[in-house]
Amino acid sequence: MLLENTRRYLLQPSSRTIGYLFAIGSILLGVWAAAIPQIKERLALSDASFGLSLLLAPVGSLTGVMLAPTVFKRIRAGHWLLFGHIAYCLVFVVQVMAVNALMLWLALFFNGLIGFLNGVSTNAMIDSIERREQRRIMSTSHGMYSLGGFAGAALTSVFFALHISSYWQISVVAFLLLLGLFLQRRDLLQHQEQIKSDASFRLPSGSVIGLAFICFVSFMGEGCVADWSALYLRGSLQGTRQIAGLGFAGFSIAMAIGRLNGDRWIPRVGSKRMAIIGCLTAGAGFLLAISFNNVVTAIAGFTLIGAGFCCVVPILFSAATRVPGVSPVNGIAAVASGGLLGFLAGPSMIGMIAEEYNIATGLSVVFVLAIVAAIVAWKNDFLMNRHSRAPEVNYNDNHL
Repeated sequence: MLLENTRRYLLQPSSRTIGYLFAIGSILLGVWAAAIPQIKERLALSDASFGLSLLLAPVGSLTGVMLAPTVFKRIRAGHWLLFGHIAYCLVFVVQVMAVNALMLWLALFFNGLIGFLNGVSTNAMIDSIERREQRRIMSTSHGMYSLGGFAGAALTSVFFALHISSYWQISVVAFLLLLGLFLQRRDLLQHQEQIKSDASFRLPSGSVIGLAFICFVSFMGEGCVADWSALYLRGSLQGTRQIAGLGFAGFSIAMAIGRLNGDRWIPRVGSKRMAIIGCLTAGAGFLLAISFNNVVTAIAGFTLIGAGFCCVVPILFSAATRVPGVSPVNGIAAVASGGLLGFLAGPSMIGMIAEEYNIATGLSVVFVLAIVAAIVAWKNDFLMNRHSRAPEVNYNDNHL
C-alpha cells in the first residue's frame, strides 16, 4: 500500500514536482548535517560559538516573515518555486565551504530567509492543489522531504567511506539537484498564479499560537537531530565517522514511512489523537537516545523521534490553511514561523547547554518540550478533524 500510494503521488505531475522541491531541502540538509563536525573543527568553533552561529538562520527566517507579503505580491508562484530553490542550493554550497566565520554567518542568514519563503510557497501550493484536484497530498509531500533527508544522509556515509571530502559532496549533490530543477523548469514556471497573502505582516492570532508552539517543538526536534546527532554519535559516544550520519538517516526514513502513509492514517486516527501520540512517541525517542551510552540505542532513539514527529507537521500545516479569517499563506507563515524558530534556534540552545554540560543534557530539554507539546495538542480543540482536514475525497483504487 505504501508503494502504491507513492506511485499514485508520483504519477501526477503537480504533486511530483512539489515532492521534488521538498526533497531538495532535506537532501542538502543531510549533506550539511554530516559536514558539521568538519566545519566546526575547520573554523575552530566551540559548541557554544557554533550554537550561537546557528542563531543567524532564525534571524533570516524572521526577516522572511516580514518580507513574505512583498515578495509574493511581486513574484509569481512558479518563478519563486524555481529560482528560490536554485538560490537555496547555492546557499548550502557556501555554507559547507565556508572558509571563515563571517562567510558561515552570511550563509546561515540567507539559509533561514530563503528556506522560510520556500517553505511557505510550497505548502501554499499544496493547499492549492488539494483544493483544485480534491485529493490529499500534504503528508505525502512532507514524506518526500523525509526521503530526501534519508538519501542525503546515506549518500554522505558512502562519500565518507570513499574518502570524498565535504567540499566535493556538496558540489556534486548541488549540481545534480540544480540539474533536476532545470529539467522541471517548465512544470514549475507554468504556475502563474499569485501566492495570496495579507498586505502586511501581522502577529498570529490566538487560535494559531498553540499550533505554532507544537510546530516549534516538532521542528526543534528535527533541527536538533540534523545538527547534533552526528556530533553526539561521533563525539559523545565515540562512534566512527562512517556512522555519524546514521542518526539523521534513521530519523529521516522513519519520517518518510510515516508521512507517506499519513494521508491515509490521519483521517482514520484523527488529527488531534495523531498529534498527541506523535509528540509522546518523539519524547520517548529522545529519552532512549540519551539514556544509554550506546551508539545503537542512540540511533534507535533518533529513529523513534522521526516516527513520532512524522505526521505532526502535515497536520499543523493543513490546520493552518483553514484558520477562520486568515488566508492560507498567512496561516502557514504564522505556524511555520514557530516551526522554523524551533528548527533553527533550538540547535543553538543545545549548543549553549552542551558547552556548559553536555549534548545529552541539551537533548533532554527537547524531551521535556515534546511532552509539553502533547499536552498542548490535547488541550487544543482546533486540531479536531473538522478544522484540519482537506475536502472530503473518496480514496478508492480508482481515484487517480
